[in-house]
Amino acid sequence: MNERAKRPTIRDVASAAGVSVATVNRVLGGSGTVSPGTLQRVQAAAATIGFYGFGAIQRRVAAARPKLKLGFLLLQPHRVYYREIASAMRAAAAAHPDCEVETRIEFLEDLSPQSVALRMLELGETCAAVAVVAAMHPLVIRAVETLQERQIPVFALISPLSAAGQVPYVGLDNWKVGRTAAWATEHFCRTPGKLGILVGNHRYQCQEQNESGFRSYFREHAPGFTLLEPLSTFEESSVAEEMTEKLLREHPDLAGLFVSGGGITGAMRAVRSMGHAGRLFVVGHQLMDVTRQGLLDGATSFIMSMPMSRFATETIAGMIRAARASTPGAAYNTVLPFEIYTRENI
Repeated sequence: MNERAKRPTIRDVASAAGVSVATVNRVLGGSGTVSPGTLQRVQAAAATIGFYGFGAIQRRVAAARPKLKLGFLLLQPHRVYYREIASAMRAAAAAHPDCEVETRIEFLEDLSPQSVALRMLELGETCAAVAVVAAMHPLVIRAVETLQERQIPVFALISPLSAAGQVPYVGLDNWKVGRTAAWATEHFCRTPGKLGILVGNHRYQCQEQNESGFRSYFREHAPGFTLLEPLSTFEESSVAEEMTEKLLREHPDLAGLFVSGGGITGAMRAVRSMGHAGRLFVVGHQLMDVTRQGLLDGATSFIMSMPMSRFATETIAGMIRAARASTPGAAYNTVLPFEIYTRENI
């Protein structure tokens, strides 16, 4: 028997997929309606048996997948954390099995509420759903409401935009993040003492909750520590460096530092330059190359990190469900567990 005679046939594909020959012909010809589940079964069967028309089936399946454009508004592009989020969202979108997802990802240089609100509304012109990292402000909330009135779901990433849950949220339980940072500080500081707190902007609910959880733990369990008033970094690494240097100059007996929002890279630079690496207990967020190095050289001590791949997968899946939902306004909140890193487990 020659090789040509051995080639799997349409009938073989139909048998392997558990469908009729007519169904396989409809898939190959791109004519008629075939359910997404059946398309997937035919494609899998063709791949398994080595059917010569597998490429045509792949193209038919790709053409039949629903298509959606999802919009993302992230913070400054020079910040590694947000570039990593963008990469993770693109990867999760490309891997989604049931939908062809196009991502439109934009970064904000101007973090003013006016700029955020305007860019959100612009994304809503072309996207089926919008996800944003933003601070709480009446202008931002009004933009959210405007998009929702247009049946465009809006998701808050990392920092909640609604205490009542009307805006779907994907991120961490920030109260627990703050209390965990406090627990680690109490247990690993050599002696009770003064603790500095850096906050990017109190209008980011995640940072407000981080700080509140941090303070509540010390009120309950470790009143011997003195928590200094928080200093604002305005989400800028250079300002965080300046504020950390200020704390270390004015409080040479500083025992620890909690970076509750943006600015960990600047804080670590200051800790190194002023000779406090390995001596000051520093808690920050997100394991990246720069914080990994900080753990190794002592510029930071304890990192709480978003599980990035899961964060992106849950966000993409939630936005797709919301965009395709027959009843708008359903809850798609996802609170993720956070990962903890020290020098010994990176």
